[in-house]
Amino acid sequence: MAARGGLSPPRSDRHHPQTLSMLDFKGAQYAAAAKAVKAELDHLKSQAGSDRKFKTEMDAFYLLFTRFLDERAKGSKLDWDKIQSPSGEQVVPYNTIPNAGPQDLSKLAVLKLNGGLGTTMGCVGPKSAIEVRDGMTFLDLSVRQVEYLNKKYGVDVPFILMNSFNTDDETNRIIKKYETHSVGIRTFDQSRYPRIKKESFLPVPRSPDAPIDQWYPPGHGDLYESLYNSGILDELISQGKEYLFVSNVDNLGATVDVNILHYMIEKDVEFVMEVTDKTKADIKGGTLIDYNGQVRLLEIAQVPDEHVEDFKSIKKFHIFNTNNLWINLKAVKRIMDEDALDLEIIVNNKTTDSGEKVIQLETAVGAGIKHFKNSIGINVPRSRFLPVKSTSDLFLVTSNLYSLVHGQLTMNPKRMFNTVPLVKLGDEFKKVNNFLSRFKTIPHILELDHLTVTGDVNFGADVELRGTVIIVANHGERIDIPPGSILENKIVTGNLRILDH
Repeated sequence: MAARGGLSPPRSDRHHPQTLSMLDFKGAQYAAAAKAVKAELDHLKSQAGSDRKFKTEMDAFYLLFTRFLDERAKGSKLDWDKIQSPSGEQVVPYNTIPNAGPQDLSKLAVLKLNGGLGTTMGCVGPKSAIEVRDGMTFLDLSVRQVEYLNKKYGVDVPFILMNSFNTDDETNRIIKKYETHSVGIRTFDQSRYPRIKKESFLPVPRSPDAPIDQWYPPGHGDLYESLYNSGILDELISQGKEYLFVSNVDNLGATVDVNILHYMIEKDVEFVMEVTDKTKADIKGGTLIDYNGQVRLLEIAQVPDEHVEDFKSIKKFHIFNTNNLWINLKAVKRIMDEDALDLEIIVNNKTTDSGEKVIQLETAVGAGIKHFKNSIGINVPRSRFLPVKSTSDLFLVTSNLYSLVHGQLTMNPKRMFNTVPLVKLGDEFKKVNNFLSRFKTIPHILELDHLTVTGDVNFGADVELRGTVIIVANHGERIDIPPGSILENKIVTGNLRILDH
């Protein structure tokens, strides 16, 4: 792994064998850093009173931090020459999996990763509370899907949310509205780790109640540790639940698939990662590789600088991780009991509002694939990956391109092609409130291929867009698209105003 951050050796040293004296020097340097961090963490723990969760998290962070130092001291990183494309046995096409019934649902629990805020879309609070379709939020849609399964098949699939300290309080308030629904909801809070100063490697917070911006949730790879420590893992196993379907709460395509579940059980697979074919929009997504005969997740942060373009290539790496994962719960218990979890560390460099450079040590849940027996990827249709990361995505899922059935979005059968249009909305549309104010109604887009909109542009009701449409209002200009307009393969620029009278 190409490590980045504070005490990094000169770039030239990373590509040559290190002398023993250099290793000794760095080893001593890093041992001193580990000792200093241990003292700081002990000081934090001494102020935490009877808060066992906090103390457990500081101990877990120390293990992660020392592993990070160890990797830096050794200069350990991936051997690019050993990376191979996965074999046909390691990644199975979805269309080769037999159809199955609902007989296995009693063994299933569903978990959504719910740690993110809606700030990038201009919203306050958990991202899962953003309305995305017909007045329903991400959370509403997820609950409705599981409730429908439970009612239709007479099962009790529990619904679990892994929150972060950013989303936990608000989420627990929100879920009270589901108390009368036919779905049992549980939540747990993932770990809270201290940010580390980039120059000194010392923790930023000086007390357990330090301001929230001095801490961070350490990525969704923390799922294993937090699920285990929360007691929910043991609780699920005692209830006869054997499998966990994990996905991002903002992926509207991540619905329970009984075919994948049954295949997993039949083939005695402990871990399934849903992958799908990569497009140019997905070049930064993690991919599955064969590394020394073992299937592994490769993230862009692990790729040496000189191979980043190879990683982005659709030719060499033609699939990417959707983060829809199916995991055997007893296998999680075994791995955690054996203390065998060793996820690749992702170093996330940040700058605080005050201008201080800090690092966050994070892990990815999909990286756990290497620890499970008979792990595979399943290459699923693109329809199972429908994330809403921006208002451009929101534009698609609120349009007539999709219909909503039992909380599940399905593509309109009147769409002639299975591909989704490429939509790029400018900064004026970036925040949800601004986005909503610029459309009287969302345009009809069944025949749209590509839409680019920039500048001060507003849409009247019942507009239809076809083919490639580009609308550009330059600085000081404004374009109002009249109600009922049909734009097909058009470029619209300049000024176009419609005034009430």
